Amino acid sequence: MYRKQQWWSRTRHNWNQVCNGGITIGALAVADEERELAAYIVQQAVKSVQLAMGEFAPDGACVEGPGYWNYATSYNVYMLSALESALGTDFGLSRFPGFSVTGDFRIHCIGPTKQTFNFADAGSGAGRAAQMFWLARKFNQPQYAWHEREYIGGSSALHLWWFDGRGQPPSKAGFPTDRWFRRADVVFLRSAWDDPQAVFVGFKGGDNKVNHSHLELGTFVLDALGERWALDLGADDYNMPAYFGNKRWTYYRLATVGQNTIVIDGQNQDPKAVAPVVAFSSKPERAHAVVDLSAAYPNQLSKAQRGVALLERKHVLVQDELEGVSGKELWWQMHTRAKIELKGNQALLTQGKQQLWGTILEPAGAVFAVESAAAPPPQNPNTGVRKLVVKLPAAKARVRLAVLLSPDRPPEKLPTVEPLEKWLGK
Repeated sequence: MYRKQQWWSRTRHNWNQVCNGGITIGALAVADEERELAAYIVQQAVKSVQLAMGEFAPDGACVEGPGYWNYATSYNVYMLSALESALGTDFGLSRFPGFSVTGDFRIHCIGPTKQTFNFADAGSGAGRAAQMFWLARKFNQPQYAWHEREYIGGSSALHLWWFDGRGQPPSKAGFPTDRWFRRADVVFLRSAWDDPQAVFVGFKGGDNKVNHSHLELGTFVLDALGERWALDLGADDYNMPAYFGNKRWTYYRLATVGQNTIVIDGQNQDPKAVAPVVAFSSKPERAHAVVDLSAAYPNQLSKAQRGVALLERKHVLVQDELEGVSGKELWWQMHTRAKIELKGNQALLTQGKQQLWGTILEPAGAVFAVESAAAPPPQNPNTGVRKLVVKLPAAKARVRLAVLLSPDRPPEKLPTVEPLEKWLGK
């Protein structure tokens, strides 16, 4: 495989780390009997894995989402730990930029409901990650150990092997409540670290071309009052026909229609589109980010920007500004398991005893509706999920659509809608 430079040895995504990590451990295990072959394999694996480890720069994020962060980093750590214990060196791999802080990405990805912002082919469950103990010890990051030990409660043989009893909650460790991961162009905003009822938003720009990506630029998830209100459906069954082939964008959970973003004329976003974060601000009373979505809709509009703001550390404002959409049907959509009661330009969402209010601030006259999120076989039917939508059947040339999402109740005074140019500091 190495001599023929098979695809996984040349790729930059998780399968590089998984294959190289496993093969390295196998080679080291038989190195006393197959010294020459083992040496060759280790040499090739160390060279190959550098391609994938380069993707951690500059801030430790994983463009493939939190699920594949866990998969990739686990095998990456298996490899480095084995090299250190067997040979006394990891050949400098642990010094790759971003790797020492990659645990930050996992911590920020997980909301107060203990669900992740599961973009790409990720599930919402955080899962356990024993490598957080190894990272804590290797890079003196005790907060990683606290998070895995106290917050996640991970337990396995490797948790015991690498156990680290140090650390404190993110708030005491100096973690910011808001974070923009520049490599992945993913933003996290939250009202607090220590409150299980806290408001948490994950908001995504990035690149539709990356491995395991869905056509979901501009999507978001929302936790508040101990519930997940805006959810990401995550992956479907990998064994469905051409899941990673020419049918990929026909499946509901992977197509744009299955995301919490703007859909125009029912069409998908451009699979090659890149949507950069163009603004990010974090202040005590307000945090926000803006993503330029223009490239996602090349044949449907001329310009698109989406801003998400956390106002007063409680209310979430989702504001879209679109140009060149004249005559097209535009949908704003949010997937949820909540019960929905429509009240014109407002909607009341309930889960148990908790409630969330949606209010359309602009445009005047727009109202909420509810649509099905069902998908036909062999897809997951998405049982219990529905879509809160705003439909503009024949949009004007320029559209500003602003939706306020308020835990418990709307504010007594609704916020003034300001152009996204102001969010950009212009």
